[in-house]
Amino acid sequence: MRLRYLFVDMNSYFASAEQHYRPELRGKPVAVVPMIVDSTCCLAASYEAKYCGIKTGTSVAEARQRCPGITFIVADHVRYIKLHHQIVEAVESCLPITAILSIDEMVCRLWQQDQEEDQATALAAQIKQAIRTQVGESLRCSVGIGPNRMLAKLASDLQKPDGLTVIHPADLPDRLYSLELRDFPGIGRNMERRFHSAGITRVEQLCDLTVADMSRVWGSTVIGTAWYRLLRGDDVLPPPTHTRSLGHSQVLPPESRTEEGARAILMRLLHKAAGRLRQTGYWTRCVEVAVSYYGSEHWRASATIPLCQDTLGLLQTTADLWAMRPLGRPLKVSVTFSKLVSRENAAPSLLLEDRERLDLSQAMDHANMRFGIYSVYFGAMHGEQTGNRTRIAFHSVPDLSLIDP
Repeated sequence: MRLRYLFVDMNSYFASAEQHYRPELRGKPVAVVPMIVDSTCCLAASYEAKYCGIKTGTSVAEARQRCPGITFIVADHVRYIKLHHQIVEAVESCLPITAILSIDEMVCRLWQQDQEEDQATALAAQIKQAIRTQVGESLRCSVGIGPNRMLAKLASDLQKPDGLTVIHPADLPDRLYSLELRDFPGIGRNMERRFHSAGITRVEQLCDLTVADMSRVWGSTVIGTAWYRLLRGDDVLPPPTHTRSLGHSQVLPPESRTEEGARAILMRLLHKAAGRLRQTGYWTRCVEVAVSYYGSEHWRASATIPLCQDTLGLLQTTADLWAMRPLGRPLKVSVTFSKLVSRENAAPSLLLEDRERLDLSQAMDHANMRFGIYSVYFGAMHGEQTGNRTRIAFHSVPDLSLIDP
């Protein structure tokens, strides 16, 4: 069995991107934040900050205490996406990318002549050098090489920063025994509990499970069989995915923590989400609005609607739901579309009014793509169409035409 995949994982990508753009920050502790207030959390930290115990989720107040000299930078989403595309070009100058899994992760299938360890590790070194010379010397990546995607990703996590690790088929399954269950992609907190309930607490026990046992824990014969094979180095293609929901949420900046400010930002989020809905070719049958208040109180409400894709129709439904909310000082708002139907399976309304509203939304999309997002928008968003940046993308690479300026 040969090595088939090479996985590239950019190290502390968002913080490293800031150090790339601002050379004076290189070698210094840096944290990327949504806004510079003590009540928010760090979205990313440079390795210099990580050495002080700062990580994703550390509050700004705690980060200041742990590392008095730390520099906080508000996330610049557009910069990170542009830099991502440069990194993609650098990697593809060495080897075609099979899949971009997130803004800082990509996987390449090795050509047959490169599946021996010497050739594969030489390619990994070439990719590292290409990123340094073509993009920036402050950007480092860890590369994992393995017989399938999952094992290549696991290998990339074993040595950071700037690592290069090979999980060879001949080393399986013993090579995995030092890991924790949560180290495996796909095993989160809830899945870990299910394994623990089944008496599986160590990776060695996981690897010893039969197909039947694995399927029982996962609750799926297809998934259980796939995991059984993946742990043994087989190349199992991931099943096709179906988008189940789409939406946006935002913690409100201090000046917008009012009824009027929260509503305006909610409508801005709705505008962006509706644009994404059309861009990805989906229609929605359900709109959900949620609000978090001071004091840890949460409220949410949803409405089932006929298939809809136009901004005006979705805005009206969102406004109706917003009118049902309890009064209070809002801290966070979100809008989510669910029960999605793909373009191929949708049977949209034939009513002239509905078609005209969709035509209007598509015309707005074209204008905003050409002249910049929020060049054209509905009056409900006025006053909040600028000044609040897009949330940082950990698991996706948004289209720049839908990114806040």
